[in-house]
Amino acid sequence: MRRIDLRTANVARSNTVRDINRQIVLNFVREKGPISRAEIARETKLQRSTVSLIVSELQKTGLIKEVYGESSGGRPPALLTLRTARPVAIGVDLGTIKTSVATCDLTGRMIEKEEFWTDPDAEKTTALIIASVKRLVKKDGQAIERIGISLPALVDAKKGRVLYNPHFKWRSPKIIEQVAAGTGIPVTADNDANAAALAELWFGRPEVRAARDFILVFIENGIGTGIVFDGQIYRGKGGVAGEFGHMRIGNDAPVLCATGSDECWEAFASERAALGRYEKLTGTQDYPNRINFLQLVELAMTGEKAALAALKETAHYIGIGMGNLIQGLSPDVIVVGGTITRAWDLISADIQAAAEGVLCQGIPATHIIPSSLGPEPALMGAFSLVLAEMFAPVTL
Repeated sequence: MRRIDLRTANVARSNTVRDINRQIVLNFVREKGPISRAEIARETKLQRSTVSLIVSELQKTGLIKEVYGESSGGRPPALLTLRTARPVAIGVDLGTIKTSVATCDLTGRMIEKEEFWTDPDAEKTTALIIASVKRLVKKDGQAIERIGISLPALVDAKKGRVLYNPHFKWRSPKIIEQVAAGTGIPVTADNDANAAALAELWFGRPEVRAARDFILVFIENGIGTGIVFDGQIYRGKGGVAGEFGHMRIGNDAPVLCATGSDECWEAFASERAALGRYEKLTGTQDYPNRINFLQLVELAMTGEKAALAALKETAHYIGIGMGNLIQGLSPDVIVVGGTITRAWDLISADIQAAAEGVLCQGIPATHIIPSSLGPEPALMGAFSLVLAEMFAPVTL
């Protein structure tokens, strides 16, 4: 899905593409509101009567509302903005440990959230998702228009099918179909890294939203990459592009990847890899003494030597993998998402140095920055899957 670029959007003149004009007006309100009808007409070159008709339709559907600006002596000007008082979408972040189900408004602002432990059984997890969605819908009435699901799996987003989840070994689970049937609400789903990359397009910092090409590297128990070319997600054949977490970068990694290899990038550079290094350094392989990744980051930030060493070695391998991405794809920027960004001040120099050390002479380095989406980029991605359908379902 391509995010509408207001700088290059051309107004459609034919009645057969009236929906395109509607989406352009809606996006002007989203990105430039509060904005007047006259200003929309002036910038889009649409007739003011056409703009007024579209605005009336958008008001009736509850997508936009009228507010009043400051008066310069006469009547206050009527301005248009998104209506944000009600939830319009549900996002589901189906993670390897926890699953989050939440509502959001038209701006992607989270309104209410539920969490539960992800069950290794796909049917049980799907049933928990359906029950959570029903509870949220019951609270918020019938305003929910669509559900977005992000999950760490191979997903054919175009066909609406989950193909394979390597962590739980789910093969062709009917999650999308069952959630849609069980709730009566349309469902859009994608790989969590693709969803997070889409969220960067919609909600990320200005330099990312303005980038023509960028890569989102999502680091958690595994490593996922969302690739954006020319302002849209690149999915490749069958919708499974971006599985760089399983590219080979060495051997004898501290843990095995989800497919059982000790040679993959995620086996060297994931949260599990960092924890494996820490456990080896401290001899804390027994469960009562084990810590989670957030605790490891917190220990490293206090200066605990073993935690800092484990984190920095992991950062080195994160950088090596990114160097390979830069050498092969030369993106404008690489964005890093996940809990590891909490330790960015400790590890950013290690990541950048390792990435640049991989590059052949003459290949320009790429700036590597942390995500600004907060602690749940995959949930923001799930919201984005829905909002992209609502704001930009047409091809310009």
